[in-house]
Order: sequence, then structure tokens, then C-alpha cells
Amino acid sequence: MADYQPVILRDPSSSLTATYVPVAGMVCTSLADDGVEFLGQRRGLEAYITTGKTMGIPILYPWANRLSASKYAINGAVVTLTPGVAGVRSDQHGVPIHGVLAANPGWLVIEQTDNKLVAILDWGGKPRLLTTFPFAHILTMTVTLADRTLTVATTVMPSTAASVPLCYGYHPYLKIPDVPREEWQLQTPTMRHLPVDNWGIPTGETEEWPGGTEPLKTTELDHGFDQVREGSVFAISGGDRRVEVTFDRGYPAAQLFAPGNDDVIGIEPMAAPTDSLRRGNYPMAVPGQPETSTFSIKVS
Repeated sequence: MADYQPVILRDPSSSLTATYVPVAGMVCTSLADDGVEFLGQRRGLEAYITTGKTMGIPILYPWANRLSASKYAINGAVVTLTPGVAGVRSDQHGVPIHGVLAANPGWLVIEQTDNKLVAILDWGGKPRLLTTFPFAHILTMTVTLADRTLTVATTVMPSTAASVPLCYGYHPYLKIPDVPREEWQLQTPTMRHLPVDNWGIPTGETEEWPGGTEPLKTTELDHGFDQVREGSVFAISGGDRRVEVTFDRGYPAAQLFAPGNDDVIGIEPMAAPTDSLRRGNYPMAVPGQPETSTFSIKVS
């Protein structure tokens, strides 16, 4: 990984470290306690850079998860997304997935200390990105590691008179090391489940999700939710270890992803539900008022 100039953050109060690679899309590749890894490595950093196969904690921007088609309407105009062009990737059904910033090298580090890293991406200065999402803005990611907690704050600041839709998210792949997946316990808050069709697109139906703690066992999940309250806590635990993901602010939607072929679970904070960019049901960052969303991951 030396070629990619990783930045290792160190928690001043513990042996926890977090590793970020700014030139590979500000992806977090490791969250480890004394060398014990809590992030799923999936196919690794090289595959993320070359093919966009996600790992660690990638940002999904400017939309999280899937869109139901390769076009979306904005202010009376239509944006057409072409898979394979300008960072657009598609899933097995050919629909765009996870935005356009996978391993994007355009991040600029503006602050770095032993336990804090701040990087910006000037969307308006990149014509290629504007073809996919025609909103000039400054995107800032601020990550800090303290008190056994990794905190990720994301700020969207419009740089023209146009408001910017907020449909992004993150995809933390979490695991409990040295404990079989069948023995992990999954804790979720009360929220609203958004059932999906066989392409992973919300059907428009809703049902209450009571929350609580359940053994994960062999359950496969790819479930979407909204009505996630600020401060909601998700967690996985096993043995004497526990990893908590707190949706501190600005993430009213979530995705839970637990594949059958890998011992990881994705607990994904989202600024808006899946397919919001096409449906128009999203918050906006308005000119002069930067919008910041924050989530945190605590390892105990």
C-alpha cells in the first residue's frame, strides 16, 4: 500500500488506529486495535482502485446504493449517466450504483495531525464530475480518532447559487474478528423498513421495524430503511468485542448489508433513501449554508 501514501491516525487514549488513503477516494482501509482488524477487507485496496469493488469504509457519492434507471431529472433538465464513463458504475442489472467517487484521486488534504485528517474535493473544478451531478460545491471530509471512536463528518458547501441534493452515504464493512459470523449479535434501532424488488429498488411500500438485538446467524441482508432518528445506534457484538455505529446527525436513512459469501456486515448511513435522486425525496444544501452529516464508529 506504500504507493498510495496511507495516513495512519492514532487514538491518543488507546491502541486504536485508522488508516486512510486520500489518493484512493479518501477510503478508510483499516480500523484496528493493536493489529486486530475490524473492517472487512473484501477484495482489497487494489481491487477498489482498479475496479471499484468496495472495501473498508468507502464514501458513496453523490448517491448511495442504486438508482432505478440511468437518468434523473433536475430543475427541468435530465442528466444521463453512462456506465463506465466519468466514474459511473453499474450493478448486475445495469443500473448505476454507489455514485462516482470510487477511488477518486481528486481529494486534497488540507489538515493532518496524529488523530485528525481533513480533505476536500472541489466538485465544481472537475468537469467530468459535473457531467454526472451538475452542482458545483466543495465536499469536505473530516475524520477524527479519539476515545476509541472514529468520527466522520461530511460537509457539502454549494459554490454557486444552486442548491445541492444530499443523497450520499458511506459503506462501513464491519466484522468481529475471531468470532464466527453465526455468533454475532446485531443491534438495530426502531425505524421504517423499505422493502425492495429483486433489483434492490424500493417498491414504495413501508413497514415498521421494531429494532432490538438478534443473532445474525446465516441471515443475508440487503435491507433499506428511513425514519432513522438522530443519535440512533446500530451495533454488532461477539465474544468480548462490540462495534457501535452511531448516526449522529444528518443520516435519516440506512442500509443493512450482510452477504452470504463474506463474514462482514455493512451498516450504511445515508443522507436519503435508495433511489432518492430519481424520486426527488432528498434534503438540500442551500447556498451560504453548508450541511454537515456525522456518523461515528466505536470499538470496545
